[in-house]
Amino acid sequence: SPAGMALSVLVILLLSMLYEAVKMGKAVLLQRALLALPRSLSRESLLEPEEGDTGPTQGRWFRYHVGQTLFHVVQVVLGYVVMLAVMSYNAWIFLGAIAGSTLGYFV
Repeated sequence: SPAGMALSVLVILLLSMLYEAVKMGKAVLLQRALLALPRSLSRESLLEPEEGDTGPTQGRWFRYHVGQTLFHVVQVVLGYVVMLAVMSYNAWIFLGAIAGSTLGYFV
């Protein structure tokens, strides 16, 4: 039905926008993770921390890395869902994916 097709195109458009948002969030987390690394890679900074000494940069960097991993999984899943929808060979779904990707990148 026309209403079902319009809803399908809207959902694909929103999924494509979400894909672009996740891609941007992953890049922001990468930048923050790089800033959380120690400035110098001296031998002392590479050694394991002492008992009871939890380095603030190590904990922050690990949390950013876990966040990046989760963002990557969401990005891959969304990418495959959008690709699967586009592979239905429906021109309206294809245009919805293109429009969503364009709007997501613009925003």
